[in-house]
Amino acid sequence: MSWHPKVDVKGEDAVRTTETWRLGISLPSWAENLELAWDVQLWRIGILYHHAFTVDDFRSVGERKAIIESYCRHKFAIRNPKADSFEYGAVYKKHLTRKIDMHLMPLCAFVYLLNYLDRSNIGNGKILNQETGDSFLQKTHMTTADYSLVLTIFGIAYSVFDVPSNFIMKRYVKPSHWLGFLMLCWGILTLGFGFVKNLDTVIGLRFLIGVVEAGFFPGIVYLITFWYTQEQRSLRIAFVLASASLAGAFGGCIGYGVGFMNRYAGLEGFRWLFIIEGLITIVCVPLVIFGLPDWPAVATWLSDDEKACITSQLEAQSSGFTRERASRREVIETCFTPRMVAHYFAYLSNTIVLNSLAYFTPTIVARLGYKSITAQLMTVPPWVIGYIVSLGLAYSADLFNARGIHVACATFLSGAGFLACCLLPADAYAQRYGCLYLIACGAFPSASPMVGWVTCNVPSQRTMGLAAAMNNATVGIASIISVWIWPASDAAKNYPTGNIVCATASFITTAIVIGLRVHYGRSNKKGTLDAAGVQRVWAY
Repeated sequence: MSWHPKVDVKGEDAVRTTETWRLGISLPSWAENLELAWDVQLWRIGILYHHAFTVDDFRSVGERKAIIESYCRHKFAIRNPKADSFEYGAVYKKHLTRKIDMHLMPLCAFVYLLNYLDRSNIGNGKILNQETGDSFLQKTHMTTADYSLVLTIFGIAYSVFDVPSNFIMKRYVKPSHWLGFLMLCWGILTLGFGFVKNLDTVIGLRFLIGVVEAGFFPGIVYLITFWYTQEQRSLRIAFVLASASLAGAFGGCIGYGVGFMNRYAGLEGFRWLFIIEGLITIVCVPLVIFGLPDWPAVATWLSDDEKACITSQLEAQSSGFTRERASRREVIETCFTPRMVAHYFAYLSNTIVLNSLAYFTPTIVARLGYKSITAQLMTVPPWVIGYIVSLGLAYSADLFNARGIHVACATFLSGAGFLACCLLPADAYAQRYGCLYLIACGAFPSASPMVGWVTCNVPSQRTMGLAAAMNNATVGIASIISVWIWPASDAAKNYPTGNIVCATASFITTAIVIGLRVHYGRSNKKGTLDAAGVQRVWAY
């Protein structure tokens, strides 16, 4: 008589519960009498798998044992009584990772989209409704030099407050509460931008926005290291960072829409832009405070087995959440060793390009012959393409554990796009617009593997937050550089200074990441130790 079970039990049910055996399924006698080194209940679960077993087929008991053992090792968390430990199967880990993804990643990506939207909306407001004299610069009586000064002030604040923010999150405040607080602050400040009248107010608000926004992205990166292993981080960071590309697209769409609200209720279009985006951010704050997971140990939606699985994987790579103080040596190595400085400098040079696109894409597109409102809409397609390529590149970089080569190819592509802009005639509008797509496919996708790479090769688990903050602090410095390389005096010549600097920065990034790739390859061959004296497999 044949036995054809159709039940597939996963995860926690496969480890802890005996309620499974109330399914009313009787097992063949040979299966009941198997003498195995593992928990008998687990092997009963193993028998309930997709393939139909029969008591009269040609498999021997030994062959059946091997098949079941292989299946269970692959799919479940299995307890070994002799070692008093669990072994976690590949499918079990995969299901657990997806569970974490569903609880963590959509919210992180969404709130970073709001973060980047509120940071870059000043670029949209700069030219919005300028034909009618109602743009941000015109109504606040600012010059283009004043605009660059405002962005510089933001960059200074953004660079200074990254590290203190992550220190507070590590030592004193839960991630959900701290990130929610930062989000509330910048939402209120963005809302305040809708009522600015002069340069002094703009400078003050922009400085404060730089203070509270500084810690948000490094905080998210630090949070991701609490949950994911090294080979999983680049794709997750890309999913978050790529939302900046969507923010550029949404910013263009919102700018296009509010352009038609100019002077509605006595407010200019740029004021509606800041008010709408600020209100959206404020309304979404409770989602972060009450919905963002902090770390695995306190997650109510994880079983004890799942928490143990996450912890064991992270501990194997010297990762995970800790409030332990770092030693002086660990801090010094994180801040000043040549390889870490190279990481920071590479991210700096690439971010010069990213900030240029964030702040000046509407201006660049407007120089291609489009009116201010239409220019908002024309910025959307390059950002969308950049979003798609970002996810694909990060997935491939993690899959092949080859972040350096992927970043090198992407940044070289970006440099080629800017170089082409330098060489094209001033009236080659269609070709210049095509170069924006090339640049977007290079600059945006390279950012997330670079951030993930830093977290993989940090000198110590205890300085993970410091490394993430140091890396992100370069964004403020890059912002200061990028705002001064697109002067209004270059507009008639289609911004040769900006194009040359961005092309050079892209090629410098390419050279640095190739050097890092070679360095880590040699370090693995030599068995180089980390700051704690532990031999590591360095990611490259």
